Order: sequence, then structure tokens, then C-alpha cells
Amino acid sequence: MNPETIRELIEAGLPGSRAEVQGDDGVHFEARVVFDGFAGKLPLARHRMVYATLGERMGGEIHALSLKTHTRVEAGEA
Repeated sequence: MNPETIRELIEAGLPGSRAEVQGDDGVHFEARVVFDGFAGKLPLARHRMVYATLGERMGGEIHALSLKTHTRVEAGEA
């Protein structure tokens, strides 16, 4: 698994989102996801939304994914 594939999966699963993904060892990754659909949701719900875009890859091909989730306003982009 690579960061670019993870980014594509997240952005496809959360239309209108923007993801930045890093990870050098192929199994541990960090992602920053900006998505207005996170508005009004607690961090756990936001993380579940991102994990859902990755499906069974979580815990398999992707051993760990550290997340930072923001709306555009929270990210200072709006």
C-alpha cells in the first residue's frame, strides 16, 4: 500500500474532500483530511467515516492510520 493510493481511496469515498497522506514503510500512515461533511461530528465519527473509505484494507494492508480531520473552516481554508 502506498500514500497515493490511500489518498485516492479517501477522496473517492468522501467526494469533495482533500487528503494528504504520508508513510514510508508501506503499513503505517498519517493522513490529514479536510472535508466539510465533518461539520458537527465528533472526532470518532469523523475517523469512522475515513476508515469506511478504506474498508477491509484497515488492519490488513494498512496496519495503522493516524488521522487529523478538519472542515475547511477548521483548517483555515474557508
